[in-house]
Amino acid sequence: MAPITVTKASGEKEPFDENKLRRSLKSAGADQQIIDRIANAISEILYNGISTKEIYKRAFRLLRKHSNRSAGRYKLKEALLELGPTGYPFEKFVGELLTRLGYHTETGIIVEGNCVSHEIDVIAEKDEKHFIIECKFHNRKGHTCNVKVPLYIQSRFQDVERNWSNQPGHEDKQHQGWVVTNTRFTKDALQYGNCIGLKLLSWDYPQDNGLKDLISQVNLHPITCLSTLSKKNKQQLLQQDIIFCQQLCENDKILTSIGLDNRKKNQVLKEAQDICNVNKY
Repeated sequence: MAPITVTKASGEKEPFDENKLRRSLKSAGADQQIIDRIANAISEILYNGISTKEIYKRAFRLLRKHSNRSAGRYKLKEALLELGPTGYPFEKFVGELLTRLGYHTETGIIVEGNCVSHEIDVIAEKDEKHFIIECKFHNRKGHTCNVKVPLYIQSRFQDVERNWSNQPGHEDKQHQGWVVTNTRFTKDALQYGNCIGLKLLSWDYPQDNGLKDLISQVNLHPITCLSTLSKKNKQQLLQQDIIFCQQLCENDKILTSIGLDNRKKNQVLKEAQDICNVNKY
């Protein structure tokens, strides 16, 4: 029997891969019994041309019945897309992610180049290495970073590097430009970035060390993972620079500030604590 084809957000079609579904459920923390149950349920509703969005929605709905924690983590990719509409929350997210990985970071910094000044999304330092980081945020699946993005970033980096190299204390420092996106790079973008020496970080690149892997590694999840919050509530929090579930766990008064009653506040806080895997009070 011919394999079932699925339609990706980009419109591209590919054979359905049950192992990919199982891996994503496992990385979200679901146990084997739940993974088997969901995979079997999805197999029963498949048809040629079914969208990956529909598969995700069905799997998420089933997973949420068993575990808020796993469901929230399974929603991570969609949660990053919801960090908009501006790219600012994603820049803050990337900065905090790198901080938790041991970098010293600053966000939204004006840096003088050799020719002109540049507003840099994230500046990071670690082990005598100095990085300028451009964050490319997309709020829809299927959008990619094409080769124009690393070409542009490389030119900015080179201008900043010329100035940095002449500064006291930078003689022994290594400098590098980064591009970070919540979606994916095109083949040409990857080829150019790797050839020129840019660090490229996307949802699943580099393999086993992409955004999704690093986020799980440091247990940093955005508030947009929370199903108990409405879109309006999420935007209210993002406008206050409340971007991470951990911030809610550390200060539940934040939820009172957006008008949630005690019942709703406790629901949200419980889900945030489940996702962050913190002890309940």
